[in-house]
This record gives sequence, structure tokens and C-alpha cells, in this order.
Amino acid sequence: MITLYTHPDCNYSVALKDELDNKGETYKEINLALNPEEWDSLIKLTSGERITPVLVNGDTIEIGFHGIG
Repeated sequence: MITLYTHPDCNYSVALKDELDNKGETYKEINLALNPEEWDSLIKLTSGERITPVLVNGDTIEIGFHGIG
């Protein structure tokens, strides 16, 4: 299961969601604007960075858009 941390003010979050949708991927979105309590989880995944998008797929963590960010 893919988990995607997003923020509505982040164009890269929108682009990655569109890409996943176009590929027909199933994912759980965690919108940080609607779920601010999840920032702590994101910060642990990113070693302290407040950046979106963050894609978690199993043991793989991709920070930023395709790892750029």
C-alpha cells in the first residue's frame, strides 16, 4: 500500500497525485492541511524536513517529487 503525504499549497503534491491517478495506482493520501497531527510522522520519515510530497511504498521512502526536494 502506498501512502502519500501531501499539502494543497504544493504543486508537486498535485503533480504526483495526478501521476499516480493516471497510472491507476491505489494510495492513501494524508493531506497535512486537513491532518496537521501527521506532521510529526512526516518529519520522522524525512529526518526533520517539512517537505511534501512524501511517498511511502513499503520500505521505500521518496522525499519530494521523484526524490527531488
